Amino acid sequence: MTIHLDRLPGTFAVARLAPDAGWPHWATWSRDVVSVTRTASETSVICTAALVPATVQAERDFTAFAVRGPLPFSMVGVLSALSTPLAQARIPLLAISTYDTDILLVREGIADAAVGTWRAAGVEVNGA
Repeated sequence: MTIHLDRLPGTFAVARLAPDAGWPHWATWSRDVVSVTRTASETSVICTAALVPATVQAERDFTAFAVRGPLPFSMVGVLSALSTPLAQARIPLLAISTYDTDILLVREGIADAAVGTWRAAGVEVNGA
């Protein structure tokens, strides 16, 4: 199984809000990837970095890669095939999943190293 990744344009942020925060109005302006996840201790928002207000606690320097899909729910090993080579290279990764695909975020400063690591593992990366 060959996995195909597409590098998404732009810079992404991971923002942290209070657990009882409502849907952040600033995230609705995006036509790109937006993910809002709530737990008992936080609400996390992943979106284009430029949308996140300066007053919001956030890490603002991520590059995003989308697995070319749609991926069937019966497909096994996609995240493992993508995360294991990065772990072996000591490259941190943040993953989010949607109905159709998986999106992987790595820091901009090490995105090229991640691409090289994936390619060495047989992953096809486009837009990099």
